Amino acid sequence: MEEFVSGIKISHPDRVVYKNDGITKLEVARYYDKVKEKMFPYLKNRLLSVIRAHNDIGEVFFKKHPNAKSKFVKSVVIENEDEPYFYLPNADSVVYQAQLGTIEFHIWASSLPKIEQPDIMTFDLDPDQNLSLDKLREGVSQLKKLLDQLGLKAFLKTSGGKGYHILVPFSSSSGYQDFSAFARGVAELLERQNPKLFTTNIRKNERKGKIFVDFLRNKKGATCVCPYSLRARAGASVSFPLSWSELDKVAPNEITMAKAIKKIKNKDPWQDFFKVKQSLSTFAQSEKG
Repeated sequence: MEEFVSGIKISHPDRVVYKNDGITKLEVARYYDKVKEKMFPYLKNRLLSVIRAHNDIGEVFFKKHPNAKSKFVKSVVIENEDEPYFYLPNADSVVYQAQLGTIEFHIWASSLPKIEQPDIMTFDLDPDQNLSLDKLREGVSQLKKLLDQLGLKAFLKTSGGKGYHILVPFSSSSGYQDFSAFARGVAELLERQNPKLFTTNIRKNERKGKIFVDFLRNKKGATCVCPYSLRARAGASVSFPLSWSELDKVAPNEITMAKAIKKIKNKDPWQDFFKVKQSLSTFAQSEKG
């Protein structure tokens, strides 16, 4: 029997892509159909990389260059790059990606046409596997406090894995060099303030009992998992936007596909994300002054 979602034919709809959870390709497509309108603003005009599973999440592959022409996929050539990248032209394109086998969506920090001016800064707080959830939440709160002191409004989401993501939107920035340097500076300041809890050292053997403050997602070409994206992990967890009041209530991998479908009916805690007017350029100039 043929199955269509938003007018898009879903091939092999009964294929189980989350074997431990019994979730099919059709259910993934229907999930993305339900969240596409909330998700698309974070995808709009942004180059992306996707993680796909043609069979199940135990056999995934990474894709950042388009290989087929479609009204649901737009390609663009980036200076000094050999192959084109791609972005999605409309919300239905999210469902089309699910038809292609996409499970995860990862977005650039900048958007077209200002590809050299990033406007979403990401801090990925990645805890050592033995660190308690309470300590992780303490670390997230300390980062928020530091960003508050810097006069920056930040937004919280689950990673769908071990940690939390903190995103900081900007209305403008001077470029990737200053952008990534600023993110690194914030991470290193956090480490200096509490070296027993935080580390900026990428080596895993240096992270024991600590939170790795991953600031490296703020370089050109680096990506962060998109809000509302599924993760290719057992449990079908979602990287889901939270209010700050939910930090102590929701674990990093607690929001599953089923829970996300229910939560999107509530008030959007990120409804002002793209209304925030804070300029990294202005901030940097005031710091120099």
